[in-house]
Amino acid sequence: MPQIAGNWNYPTKMIFGPGRIAKLAQACRSVGMTRPLLVTDPGLAKLPMVESALAANRDDGLPTEIFADVKGNPIGRNVSDGVAQFLAGGHDGVIAFGGGSGIDAAKAIALMSGQSRPLWDFEDVGDNWTRADAAGIAPIVAVPTTAGTGSEVGRASVIVQEESHSKKIIFHPDMLPRVVISDPELTIGLPAHITAATGMDALAHCFEAYCAPGYHPMADGIAVEGMRLVRQWLPRAVADGGDIEARANMLAAASMGATAFQKGLGAIHSLSHPIGAIYDTHHGLTNAVVMPYVMAHNRPAIADRMERLAAYIGLDQHSFAGVMDWVLQLRELLDIPPTLADLGLDDKRADEICEAAAGDPTAPTNPVPLDTKILRAMFDDALTGRIA
Repeated sequence: MPQIAGNWNYPTKMIFGPGRIAKLAQACRSVGMTRPLLVTDPGLAKLPMVESALAANRDDGLPTEIFADVKGNPIGRNVSDGVAQFLAGGHDGVIAFGGGSGIDAAKAIALMSGQSRPLWDFEDVGDNWTRADAAGIAPIVAVPTTAGTGSEVGRASVIVQEESHSKKIIFHPDMLPRVVISDPELTIGLPAHITAATGMDALAHCFEAYCAPGYHPMADGIAVEGMRLVRQWLPRAVADGGDIEARANMLAAASMGATAFQKGLGAIHSLSHPIGAIYDTHHGLTNAVVMPYVMAHNRPAIADRMERLAAYIGLDQHSFAGVMDWVLQLRELLDIPPTLADLGLDDKRADEICEAAAGDPTAPTNPVPLDTKILRAMFDDALTGRIA
């Protein structure tokens, strides 16, 4: 009998649309915050949108401080420093403001604000999350400023463990932000190359969720519509950063990808995580580079699904080849580097990367069973540009 059972969860309250950042103070109060800490990255901290949010909260009688010592790939030290500021300032909630790095760090800070165990004890392995004191997790309001990771609707954070130079997925159900404010006006200033890389991250989430084994028709439906939105709107968002309709639809696609991937991810992320940890590459860009090479190796298990996907998103050729051609053309249109060598990688640490990839939490839900040999073949192809 085919598998027809699963555990399904869906995200949180979302306040979506242009100008909705004006609801920030109201959203904070709705979850009990009286003195929030806004967590973001150093680049955003210098922009008017952050100062405007801080000022608006203060004017509304909601004193809000900022923590912005967050790397592009957040490290454990960023989390511990944020927790120290949270406790020193007597804060009672976290505003996760930014792209994936800022939101991931913010969620981890909220988790750790009331814990006695170290961060790594909550790695997404087995039932580690049950070790946490749920009452010690601060409430979170998330404000995404990029359309890629979808971390605003996720229950986990990806944090680099400095000692091992590895990315760890930190998980607890209560890390899910209680309210999300998705305002496409906040993404208007995003440069074209970041728009492209984060948009390809959203595509990778939708694609791998759709291809992951298991029975989850609701996740599949969300994933394919997310990919249709990416096909229609990502080129427009990159070509014209002021296109508010394109920006809004890409924000939706990003949240849809992160909602869908509760079903699972795969080798695109299994490889991208250790590559990013070791080489500090942009996560979405790395996903975009390795995507077609992983697709090629997964072809025997996903060909039928590609026929349905191609028909739904409106491709002329309803086949695996049709989807592959679209992905390759999209990468070229968006100026995505074709190989890992173009990101500065070589094969010197390939064994280390593939060993870490085989143990990544995303590996078990790849549609083709993974081991270090298969992952090495994928890595070598992505390094040299060979599509199997």
